[in-house]
Amino acid sequence: MKSTYAASPATDAAADSDSPTFEARTYAKVSRRIIPFLMLCYLGAYLDRVNVGFAKLQMLSDLRFSETIYGMGAGVFFLGYFLFEVPSNVILHKVGARKWLARIMLTWAVISASFIFVKSPTAFYALRFLLGVAEAGFAPGVILYLTYWYPSARRAKALSIFFMAIPLAGILGGPMSGWIMHSLQGVMALTGWKWLFLLEALPSLVLGVVILLYLDDGIASAKWLTEAEKHLLARNVAGDNAHKTAHASIKAFIGDRRLWLLAAIYFCVVLGQYGLTFWLPTIIRKAGVSDPLWVGLFTAIPYLCAIVALPLVGMSADRLRERRLHLAVPMLVSVAGFAALPLLGSVGASIVCLSIASAGILAASSQFWSLPTALLGGVSAAAGIAAVNCFANLAGFFSPAIVGWLNDLTGKSTAGLIFISLTVTLGALLVFLVPAKSVNR
Repeated sequence: MKSTYAASPATDAAADSDSPTFEARTYAKVSRRIIPFLMLCYLGAYLDRVNVGFAKLQMLSDLRFSETIYGMGAGVFFLGYFLFEVPSNVILHKVGARKWLARIMLTWAVISASFIFVKSPTAFYALRFLLGVAEAGFAPGVILYLTYWYPSARRAKALSIFFMAIPLAGILGGPMSGWIMHSLQGVMALTGWKWLFLLEALPSLVLGVVILLYLDDGIASAKWLTEAEKHLLARNVAGDNAHKTAHASIKAFIGDRRLWLLAAIYFCVVLGQYGLTFWLPTIIRKAGVSDPLWVGLFTAIPYLCAIVALPLVGMSADRLRERRLHLAVPMLVSVAGFAALPLLGSVGASIVCLSIASAGILAASSQFWSLPTALLGGVSAAAGIAAVNCFANLAGFFSPAIVGWLNDLTGKSTAGLIFISLTVTLGALLVFLVPAKSVNR
């Protein structure tokens, strides 16, 4: 749903008095209203997406699943995501963010809770696939939604703050997941990992209802903005969109080489991101921590480092209006953390390496979206953001599947970490094929 707002003559006089202070105050008001709430929703999404990494600590032995079965199940989520993401974002653009994001959250909450019934690899694969179908479009939908409110020059900071939900999910979700599995094991004849899936679905269920009451589809429907504020926001978004590509046909859209380049870059970022997310608890356990509660507490440390890095990188990118280095450098920083991890065996050294990898790859994940949102506008933005994200998120399938297979094959995590490091390095090099003049504004 487009968020254009046509200013009336009566609002022009008010807008003429705009000043940098007024503009800064207006964007601060917008950010206070929508960013924390969207972060909270994404935090719920991320808990439901990755709590399988903690459930693995008990589920594999209870159900007699191998590392390969786990890797395939963790990754098949992204096949469902891949198939339904573009249609989801196009529908959101047409019907509005409020209804569609609520639909996404409510369905994924129900499916996530249904994991308590898993008894076989087939059921595990099926529910992971359906979870991907249900969640398809949420993250790219929010990214598209932010383009309705922020011009390119202000979007990196907004995106970096929104993506802080990922490390927040680790900071809060890690200890919470560990506590649930440690404390509720056997309560009401349910294992700890079943309680994990059941309880961590509740926040998404509640937030899905709250979206319908709280979120606005765009600038025009925001009753909490004055007419002058609406005029300012709409004018800035319209001016920003004038520089973007709007494809005239599906053929032109598919033939745009920039989209395929962006998808390749983000594929590498996502592979590193989920290499970290799905295997972080396992890496910490192999370093010598056995209690799920302590595994959860230790997993919070890398995410704490990431939550500091994200806003700093985002503010720097907006201040300097430089996008490529602010993406490539964090990717290479993460490579340093991944590559050093197999060389160090202690818990403390592993946490340091994981913290470096986490700060780098999550900062890169947020900064990437400054590129496609600077290039595309209108329906092309809706479809383009979703297309890039859905193709790239196939890495979410390949990453756990390949790493799980390599771990089973070698009996060690070294081969998987080398694979992740090489892939992320390739992605960092591809960044410099994106023309700087197209994105540095």
